[in-house]
Amino acid sequence: MPTDAPAPARTSDLVRAARREPVSRTPVWFMRQAGRSLPEYRAIREGIPMLESCMRPELVTEITLQPVRRHGVDAAIFYSDIVVPLKAIGVDLDIVAGVGPVVAQPIREERDLDRLVPLTPEHVPYITEAVRMLVAELGGTPLIGFAGAPFTLASYLVEGGPSKNHEKTKALMHGNPALWDALCARLAQISGAFLRVQAEAGASAVQLFDSWVGALQRADYSRFVQRHSAAALAAVDDLDVPKIHFGVGTGELLRLMGEAGADVVGVDYRVSLTDAIARLGQGYAVQGNLDPALLFAPWEVIEAAVRGIVEEGRQAPGHIFNLGHGVLPNVDPDVLTRVTELVHEVSAR
Repeated sequence: MPTDAPAPARTSDLVRAARREPVSRTPVWFMRQAGRSLPEYRAIREGIPMLESCMRPELVTEITLQPVRRHGVDAAIFYSDIVVPLKAIGVDLDIVAGVGPVVAQPIREERDLDRLVPLTPEHVPYITEAVRMLVAELGGTPLIGFAGAPFTLASYLVEGGPSKNHEKTKALMHGNPALWDALCARLAQISGAFLRVQAEAGASAVQLFDSWVGALQRADYSRFVQRHSAAALAAVDDLDVPKIHFGVGTGELLRLMGEAGADVVGVDYRVSLTDAIARLGQGYAVQGNLDPALLFAPWEVIEAAVRGIVEEGRQAPGHIFNLGHGVLPNVDPDVLTRVTELVHEVSAR
């Protein structure tokens, strides 16, 4: 089934790069560009809780469009949060300022899985509405949908919130692998369905975020995680949308993350694109990977780093310029605009 994305978006440089096809210039967008650093985002969000803002289609549309207007980036990233589908199916959680997602009743036993019902489009009508509104506004600029990967969602649910060491998560994963697999299978359905809702409504590409999976060694990723991420990505296999897979601290996992079903493997700032391409081979496009902290350096430092990343990206069959993680909240938005312009300038074919 094709998506409702306009034909110009489906043939944009972003989509073409993701498919390892020739482009007119290296496409660029920034993870967490929707919100974070923009004063217009802070103004429109004032007094509105994070999760509520993700469930109001008009607000989602405006926030998603803001960085496209300001920076001239080559894609919009859907404004949402990885825990939105969990909230939609009735999980008691909230996003606490300065902390992150906090789960009222963590999952520790088999009976706790009963709270994780399958996600259907009927759970998230506001997502479908917002994507359709955005696609109509964006025209030829592609929209990227996204979801959290099963491991990261599982960690939040098992730990009860963010964790530095993931001790409860790893204890469950190794101590009760049957429960772990059952948990991740449910989360794979939820994440995959969330991706599919966005793609069917018109998103031109999707990205699966695995924020915490870099805490695992390769053997554990292969044994406990890869097939569940693969199941989430496979949910859009028939929709003709490129799939991006990104994780933090995942230099040792890049090939396995690609083999989970990605067209594009996101590379964080800890690994050079040259090394990432060597590890991946020529079967994948790459995305990344300017260190977000470098955006606070003098412009000559930023310019040299951007030029270097664009040059490294030429070694890959497809390259999407991005940061090696998300936009930091207090970065100067004008720097992001200059980076976008520079990437376009130095990569023009």
